[in-house]
Amino acid sequence: MIRTGVFVGSFNPFTVGHDSVVTRVLPLFDRLVIGVVGDQVHKPDMLSAEERIKAIADLYQDIPAIEVKAYYGLAVDFARAENAHFIVKGVRSVKDFEYEREQADINRSLSGIETILLYAEPQLSSISSTMVRELQHFGVDVTPYLPKR
Repeated sequence: MIRTGVFVGSFNPFTVGHDSVVTRVLPLFDRLVIGVVGDQVHKPDMLSAEERIKAIADLYQDIPAIEVKAYYGLAVDFARAENAHFIVKGVRSVKDFEYEREQADINRSLSGIETILLYAEPQLSSISSTMVRELQHFGVDVTPYLPKR
């Protein structure tokens, strides 16, 4: 049986915090599918799903266990379509924890699919896509917050 997990989000942009989650969770799975929200999400300066997918796929192009795909609708439906047994989410704070715990409960009740919450590394706990976008808006160099390979 292939152990598959999905890591879902808008990833606008994909940060060093997201990369940390992928790197740390990858040993748990034979296959990790990074699901990029493809729906029209109401976020400022949203790159297209294709642009976000390409950036993430380029980052992991040498790791065959990682696939990057758009998804539409519920994360739990995407997980089922990918034959995943787990949804992976990163947690930076108590606020994130409460939100993700509620989502995990609903997802489990809808599908039986469990959620793995991975805590942010302390030095990354303040990094968010929103923060990166805001810094970009004000002309700040955000390369320290974006993963490189």
